[in-house]
Amino acid sequence: MIKNIFKALKDYAGSFKLMSQLGLWKYFMVPMAISILFAVTIGFTAYGLSDNLAGLLTKLWIWETGADAFFAFAEVLSAIIIIILGLLVYKHFVMALSAPFMSPVSEKIEKHLYPEVYDASNYRDTSNASQLSRGIRINIRNLFYELLLTIPLLLLSLIPVIGILFWVVGFLVQSYYAGFGNMDYTLERHFKYRASVDFVKNHRGCAIGNGIVFNAMLLIPIIGIILVLPISVTAASKTTLELLRGQKLLTDQAT
Repeated sequence: MIKNIFKALKDYAGSFKLMSQLGLWKYFMVPMAISILFAVTIGFTAYGLSDNLAGLLTKLWIWETGADAFFAFAEVLSAIIIIILGLLVYKHFVMALSAPFMSPVSEKIEKHLYPEVYDASNYRDTSNASQLSRGIRINIRNLFYELLLTIPLLLLSLIPVIGILFWVVGFLVQSYYAGFGNMDYTLERHFKYRASVDFVKNHRGCAIGNGIVFNAMLLIPIIGIILVLPISVTAASKTTLELLRGQKLLTDQAT
């Protein structure tokens, strides 16, 4: 798995050059707009609800001494929690709505990297509507499992000292599901839903490696939100296509 993580990280190299070379930026305009609008919504939500959530947390503080200090701490903690949960929803929301735009990106990259085996007639014939439907299905599934795993880890990460371990595990879980979504833009052309899920499970390291950079970029103000999807999808396409090519699945009939 470690080898695959580093492989996926390495595939980020040259993403900007490849996007410019193939003229892919036009496909990212709508997804980037969606990404910015949703990110702004998360920011306003965190600002507006942090006081309310802090008030609820402050009720746990039964002492009068230090109540103001605890409220200030709870307010910051509340904003962080809202932002973290908001980013969880954000990435799946944006990925789902971006599916009709990202599938052509993946296909153009495939045609460029593997022209000798590229044959569109061998692949699943999918419409924009079916791509959107699949994107929603995949990302609702991933969001459910990610929340199921991340919320307990988020709470455990509040434990002093050892909490950092749970934070790291939580970050890797989030990275896996982010990479999963990015890889599926390529897989939807080759596999049906169930087969795609199994494929990513068998290549967890690649999904985690791709998602690590995805999640790290979200921490970069403004620029990260704008560029995260174009760069990560381009890298994931390269990674996934190489895996398919290595297993001689690139031109097989979709199963």
